[in-house]
Amino acid sequence: MSAIRTTNAAHTGADEVAVRKAIASTSRPPRAGALSTALTFGWRGMLKVKHVPEQLLDVTITPVMFVLMFTYLFGGAIAGSAHAYLDYILPGILVMSVLFTTVYSGVALNTDLTKGVVDRFRSLPIWKPSPLVGSLLGDSVRYVIAGTVIIVLGVILGYRPGAGVAGAVAALALVVVFAFGLSWVFTTLGLLLRSPNAVMNAGFMGIFPITFLSNVFVEPETLPRVLEAFVNVNPISILATASRGLMEGNVNGADIAIVLAVAAALTVVFAPLTTRLYRKG
Repeated sequence: MSAIRTTNAAHTGADEVAVRKAIASTSRPPRAGALSTALTFGWRGMLKVKHVPEQLLDVTITPVMFVLMFTYLFGGAIAGSAHAYLDYILPGILVMSVLFTTVYSGVALNTDLTKGVVDRFRSLPIWKPSPLVGSLLGDSVRYVIAGTVIIVLGVILGYRPGAGVAGAVAALALVVVFAFGLSWVFTTLGLLLRSPNAVMNAGFMGIFPITFLSNVFVEPETLPRVLEAFVNVNPISILATASRGLMEGNVNGADIAIVLAVAAALTVVFAPLTTRLYRKG
């Protein structure tokens, strides 16, 4: 028995020496850069969609329902015909559908947090905000998908943007940039609340009123004066107006500047706040 123990100890010692020799003989791999780690986490988000494709329902089926319901249920009453209302509402639905999707950025982050995945990310020797930035980059792909579904459906239903494909792409790009800035608000919310359901409920409680109290569905002139004043300064109204202008080829440069400024302000305020909360745990 003692001979067997001695043999096992000798083998263990030899293995340890071999491992140390192998480690010492190779150079330490370089630390991953901030961009590469952010892109890796973005790809992680895409893989989650690949394995659970049902996650795309909110960016495919829901926008289609919104377009069909509002166009054909309210088009005749609001604009006189469904076709006339489609020209007005499609850019607005584009804005609404993409912005609604930003709530899920906070839900996904809170899900990782409650399952302990975030604790594992914090222990990695990487740029600390890379899981946050990568996640939002992956979510931006969802925004593009949601916007593309809306535009393609509009074309099928008879919508023809005056500025052609270039105008539609420019409008989609502007909406995605604004959505990226807004998503930082919901990632902050995702780190503050205790459960994914709480993040979803709080997120939609905030995004629903500010979206419906805009010019997405109706002209501000048809509203009471108090509401009209609010709608005119609502950033989502300005985003919808800029999107309509880009798609029709008569955009006001001031509207684009305001949208970009608001998106930048949201990022400047909430990105550092989210990063600080993320590091503190």
